[in-house]
Amino acid sequence: MTDTATEGIREIDGYLVGPLRTPRNRASTAWRARAGAAEGPAPDPRHNIHDDATAQALGFRGGTIAGSIHLDQFPPLLMAAFGRRWFERGSISLAFKNATIDAEPVLAMLRAPGGASQVKARMEREDGLLVAEGTAGCDEHEPTHLHALDLRPSPPGELRLLAGVRPGDPIRRRSFVAESGSQRERIETGALTEPLDFYVGPSPWGPPIVNPSAIVQHLRNGAEDFGPHIKDAVGLFSAIELRFSDGPLRCDTPYSLSGEVVAVGASPKTEYVWFDSHASGEDGSVVVSMRMQLRWMKASSSLYAQAR
Repeated sequence: MTDTATEGIREIDGYLVGPLRTPRNRASTAWRARAGAAEGPAPDPRHNIHDDATAQALGFRGGTIAGSIHLDQFPPLLMAAFGRRWFERGSISLAFKNATIDAEPVLAMLRAPGGASQVKARMEREDGLLVAEGTAGCDEHEPTHLHALDLRPSPPGELRLLAGVRPGDPIRRRSFVAESGSQRERIETGALTEPLDFYVGPSPWGPPIVNPSAIVQHLRNGAEDFGPHIKDAVGLFSAIELRFSDGPLRCDTPYSLSGEVVAVGASPKTEYVWFDSHASGEDGSVVVSMRMQLRWMKASSSLYAQAR
């Protein structure tokens, strides 16, 4: 680990390009075979898109790498472009286009800023297949990639899994603490794609700071949000934006979570919800916000099986 982790970053055709990395899926057969008993009991695979057999039954090549894991590959590029201030007032806003599987090599890429406050961001597989695209920035004054999208909802009658969920519905409020010990364990086992010194020791902001994928897990929905039917379906992250307004998010520090549904819709294969969530400090100020699109596969739900 290095303080800035900028080693290995190249500039190619106007993009800052990070080293080729192989993100790991801790629910995959390969990871669990390597980890053995130390990994603990396997999670219930029935509704887990990261389980190899479950994902393959739905047409994927194997258990998928979560989009949140891909976010962890960008901070070295973001610091090279914007400095440490990115963790205080920066954003990354990505829509995921093609799923990757355990240890599949990918490249994170960021348009060199050249004075711009917001630039294009993308991730590609080693063979050039687009994995994700969007924007990243710091102190930007224009809409991010996800905030520029038209999120008009689908007619309520088209929804089964998300029946009754409406824009403006609140996310259940709760408190959380990101534990530094859990973050250190992920790094020591090789599960964090781009570990930074900031994540394990004292940082410029005091305690260790929270890595992007862990922020996502703390800011995502709870089990009781979005109604009872999603428990019977396989879900996946389709788009994620993190935006710091008074960051970074610090380990071992209490925060409160709030949020609301932005839009609900359906595609031929999925139902989906867009929601915003916000982590606030003890003084009530928002530290970091997330916009997420969550999808659930229709083919995985008994509500759609009954209609076939």
